[in-house]
Amino acid sequence: MVSLLGHIRRTVLTPDASQASLRKRGFPERDPQAKTSLEMAGGSFIEGFGVAAQSSTAAEAAATLAGIDGIRRGFAFEGAAMAMAIRDALPLGHRHHVADLLTAADEHIYMIHVGVGWALARLPRPLRQAATVGLTDPTLTWLALDGYGFHQAFFHTDTYVKRQHIDPDPHLPTGDYPQYAPRAIDQGIGRALWFVAGADPNRALRLIDAFAPQRHEDLFAGIGLAATYAGGSPPGELEELAERAGSNRPALAQGSVFAAEARTRARITQPHTETAVQAMTGLQVTEAAAIATDTRPSRPTVDGQVSYEVWRRRIMQRWGARTDSLSKPRQPDAERVKDGS
Repeated sequence: MVSLLGHIRRTVLTPDASQASLRKRGFPERDPQAKTSLEMAGGSFIEGFGVAAQSSTAAEAAATLAGIDGIRRGFAFEGAAMAMAIRDALPLGHRHHVADLLTAADEHIYMIHVGVGWALARLPRPLRQAATVGLTDPTLTWLALDGYGFHQAFFHTDTYVKRQHIDPDPHLPTGDYPQYAPRAIDQGIGRALWFVAGADPNRALRLIDAFAPQRHEDLFAGIGLAATYAGGSPPGELEELAERAGSNRPALAQGSVFAAEARTRARITQPHTETAVQAMTGLQVTEAAAIATDTRPSRPTVDGQVSYEVWRRRIMQRWGARTDSLSKPRQPDAERVKDGS
């Protein structure tokens, strides 16, 4: 039974459902499939937020959200994390809502980190640190900045997409590496570009072209993640997107690998996940997810570099080596013998 306080929290804090509408945001409604995929993501996020806002505990919220169908569940946990982070930041109650949600729903660890980033975008600067107290993994904490970037590009599209604004001092949790913040934010902006483009790869490519070239790699990584996790585009178009990514194809593949791991870990892989991963990486979902888990660093930094970026580089390198071996023609047995192989 929902308490009076829970009802008040849900009523006061939960965003209006219309915020998930492409028309409301001014994004193109390309076709019914794309519209359904993108608006389902936003609607599920808001649903998860509402559940977490009204629930007495994170465990209660997680139990409720576990009943949501798989295609929507990850987005719902992302929204729940935003609500829990806001509750941690407010000067009422305890400050371990996010930590408790991570304990109750560890399989959604990636989406929970991203959801905290949405809260950072909505909270006044003095409250942002409190919203992140539950994030203790130094590698995954950067996903909160990804979530922040997505929020800014999704809700402030003119500023962050059309004018390619860069926050001079976002006052976000960056530890000893504030210089990496713009890159993590750009990866989130890249994810948002998939929604801004209405899941149209051609539009997405035009949007990326407007940004400075040094930002393209991170934007492509975000596009790859969103196109795989949220869907909305047929395989043929995703294959063309991969071809047109050019030198940024490894980054596109890295984003797709991240999405494959997020859905695999949560056991919510969908048919479109399979086709998108195949189109953009040439791999099966299980293969892509294994690359992500096998290459993740165990330390906060590696040779003085942010572990999150090291992780991304390792994925790109492993993907490149894997696809090179798959595309290399098999040498006939007679020739192998002649070569002494």
